[in-house]
Amino acid sequence: MERTAPTSRRLALSALSSLGLTSLLGCGGSGSGSDTEADASDTTTTTGTGSGSGTGTTTGAGATCSVAPDETAGPYPADGSTVSNNSYNVLTLSGIVRSDIRSSIGSSTQVGGVPLTIAITLTNASASCAPLAGYAIYLWHCTQDGNYSVYTTSNIADNHLRGVQATDTNGTVTFTTVVPGCYAGRMPHMHLEVYPSLAAASNARNAIKTTQLAFPTAVLSSIYNANAGYSASVRNLASMSFATDNVFSDGTDLEMTTVQANSDGGYAASITLSIAA
Repeated sequence: MERTAPTSRRLALSALSSLGLTSLLGCGGSGSGSDTEADASDTTTTTGTGSGSGTGTTTGAGATCSVAPDETAGPYPADGSTVSNNSYNVLTLSGIVRSDIRSSIGSSTQVGGVPLTIAITLTNASASCAPLAGYAIYLWHCTQDGNYSVYTTSNIADNHLRGVQATDTNGTVTFTTVVPGCYAGRMPHMHLEVYPSLAAASNARNAIKTTQLAFPTAVLSSIYNANAGYSASVRNLASMSFATDNVFSDGTDLEMTTVQANSDGGYAASITLSIAA
């Protein structure tokens, strides 16, 4: 079953927006199915500047940070939950704990796409934004063509662009992947689930947070237009905005990544997410 964002969060963000306190940014997508979710602001900036990018969060005595919103896991989580009439579970596979998720476990064949590293830092909103070490993060997203592994072929061995890692002493994990494509109906995005430990990261019922990551529209538009493999994404992104996305339409300030180009032709993204641990 899809998990949906609480009404209270949407009302709270709406109230903040009316006071001029929210900063809205975003983008995300996929192509083989429709992950129904949205956000209400299109942007042409190249990096995220809202609290979701981590740029406004400090740690230490008296520091405050906002809890990342809950979002749907969508129809393709492969986390043991029953969605899309299937209950695939890659979380029990040997080798799923990995940093480079560009190939299926045990395969040397990497999916196509522009290289991207993404650093996710987890902090405790209940303890002055202190970093959370030893927590597990399961990350998954679509290919440059907008397809999700496992479900596209109905084969759990086809599990590229899915992986789990434990946060280090700084509360951070870094995944090596590719820039996600933009499929019809959704802004480009990544999914993630947070677990209290690697041992607990074996089934969705143990997840303590499910959310999504957004990406600056202008950056992705530039990437898509410069790389032939994202031709469908060019069209899809041009017809979408955060305002029409059914997950991000209420704001992306806590889910927006910061993205910048690398010297090797790839990109690096980062975000700080807070939970009430």
